[in-house]
Amino acid sequence: MSRMQNYKHWRLESDQDKILWLFFDKHNSSVNSIDREVMEELSDVLDTIANDTEHKGLIIASAKKNGFIAGADIAQFNQFKDIDDAVALLRQGQMIFDKIENLKISSVAMINGFCLGGGMELALACHYRVALDDAKTRLGLPEVKLGIHPGWGGTIRLPRLIGAPQALNLILSGHTISGKAAAKLGFVDAAVPSRHLIRAAKFYALEHPARHKASFLQNMTNGKLIRLPLASFMRKKLREKANPLHYPAPFQVLDNWERFGIEGKACMDQEAKTCGKLFFSETSANLVRVFFLQERLKGLAKEVKFSPQHIHVIGAGAMGGDIAAWCALQGMQVTLQDRDAKFIAPAIKRAYKLYQEKLKEPYLIQAAMDRLTPDIAGNGVARADVIIEAIFENLNAKQALFKEIESKAKPDAILATNTSGIPLDDINSVMHQPERLVGIHFFNPVAKMLLVEVVKGQLTDKTVIDKAIAFTRKIDRLPLPVKSTPGFLVNRVLMAYLLESLAMCEEGIPPAVIDKAMLDFGMPMGPVTLADFVGLDICLAVSNYLSQFLHCKIPTRLEEMVKAGKLGKKSGEGFYKYKAGKQIKSNQGSYDKPLETISDRLILRMLNEAFACLREEVVADADLLDAGMIFGTGFAPFRGGPIQYAKTKGIATLYEQYVKQCEQRGEKLDSLSMWEANTEEA
Repeated sequence: MSRMQNYKHWRLESDQDKILWLFFDKHNSSVNSIDREVMEELSDVLDTIANDTEHKGLIIASAKKNGFIAGADIAQFNQFKDIDDAVALLRQGQMIFDKIENLKISSVAMINGFCLGGGMELALACHYRVALDDAKTRLGLPEVKLGIHPGWGGTIRLPRLIGAPQALNLILSGHTISGKAAAKLGFVDAAVPSRHLIRAAKFYALEHPARHKASFLQNMTNGKLIRLPLASFMRKKLREKANPLHYPAPFQVLDNWERFGIEGKACMDQEAKTCGKLFFSETSANLVRVFFLQERLKGLAKEVKFSPQHIHVIGAGAMGGDIAAWCALQGMQVTLQDRDAKFIAPAIKRAYKLYQEKLKEPYLIQAAMDRLTPDIAGNGVARADVIIEAIFENLNAKQALFKEIESKAKPDAILATNTSGIPLDDINSVMHQPERLVGIHFFNPVAKMLLVEVVKGQLTDKTVIDKAIAFTRKIDRLPLPVKSTPGFLVNRVLMAYLLESLAMCEEGIPPAVIDKAMLDFGMPMGPVTLADFVGLDICLAVSNYLSQFLHCKIPTRLEEMVKAGKLGKKSGEGFYKYKAGKQIKSNQGSYDKPLETISDRLILRMLNEAFACLREEVVADADLLDAGMIFGTGFAPFRGGPIQYAKTKGIATLYEQYVKQCEQRGEKLDSLSMWEANTEEA
């Protein structure tokens, strides 16, 4: 190829077939993302190409090793002066992508790896799209997860290309899909193996076959007569998953599409206007904050060189078996140990089901199964780089196990416990090298819960902690460093919240009313339902344990229900009744006060425990606490985390409310309730 022109972020070249290659190589960045400078430079490049009469086609590709384009540079979200400034940038972007669409020569997006947000919108503006058929290739418009919606033509071009139902399902959910799935839907023309990617791109650039268009039926879904009933139906379905007051962006997409459709200048103008306004919403500000919290967790121990190949898990129960399955899914060799094959068999079955769901292809499923080996004798202990104990919560049993495996393990192997709350310094007291023990605490279900608490005992070596964090990132989870105190962070704060909700049940407030209050607040599940799902026996066991250290009162009703065998979902009855694993809907009951009185009380109890954790340095700072509660419990992301919520509402004001609540119930504030110490620091 011959270099035609030098740019800071783009490289324009020509090959012997008279094809122009435009490589995106963002300066001083390992990943391609779009900002003002990138777009302005692209506009200049496209003006040059528009006047080109020599070449037959244009292929837009990434010069990076990883991915096509990650989307817009999210750091720019906070740099807009006002709504007009945001709208102006969005209109500029739309016009630049219009230049791609209006080129006289064929334009092809050659997509290798992720193609998201603004990157996807750029690709949609091209005449053709070819994608690498690879596990790392993900395509989509996930802007709603940041509290905005696509603003560079994505809400118009995608429905225009594949019809409204499928396009809007992707946009409203923010889901990403594989190259093969995108080809099946029709917004990718071909998904091919790496050896054919360049050839496929050149075929479309040179031969310019008929461009993909929506079918007659797909096209009809964008017509005005269909838009009205279809938008109404989709809005109803969307309300079942999201509250428009909490997450306005997807509802705005529907409103725009219903009113303006996909043709003409008005729909583009409206897309830019509404997206520009959403940048300044509290929801977007908090969701962007959550994004950066996630990036912070991803960046922990980034420089640590630790690449474990073999993982040994002891305990094939629901947690241990699923940890083993997840590690094997991530490409590691895993041995799974338990006392008998009958205990391991259910874990292997669950693993197979997980691989079918995640991998689809039979050969990939079989390869993952081959990496997961039952190991009754525990031969994997001597070979493993990481050994994870996931047996039942009993101090004596855990001590005996680590005493046994310490001498068998490699000297540099990580020895980890998945305990949900037993202090590490109790477990490691029997070890010759207590500094080797670290907590790697997963949450259930392992395949869905992103957070993993990495627990440091008083004696745990820093190198061990760093390696444990690095391992957590290797298996695509988010590590949260916490101090080894009873309950660590997530279970401690969550249990205070759950116990308060169960105490309210004991006071006569109907469970369904309590759950409704917290769903309205923005929680993904009501606390009483969550207690039933966790298991009331487990709630009681954890609260009995934590009550030794924390000042938490155990509701008498909880003890009575467990004694009666009403354990929640798993027994068919708890606070609710269940049939075939599904909750039986019953009369909600009445409550003559505003639901906010319930949500205020529960959130204040949660905040009280959260501030205590900050004061005791269970986590390093308030941001990490918020990250832990969002990714570990699903705390309403649009609120930015419990501490961010407290800052928004005013910490001093909320503390006064908490004091009044405690006084009304005749409770005396103890040392854990000293919020004032955190008012300035948090």
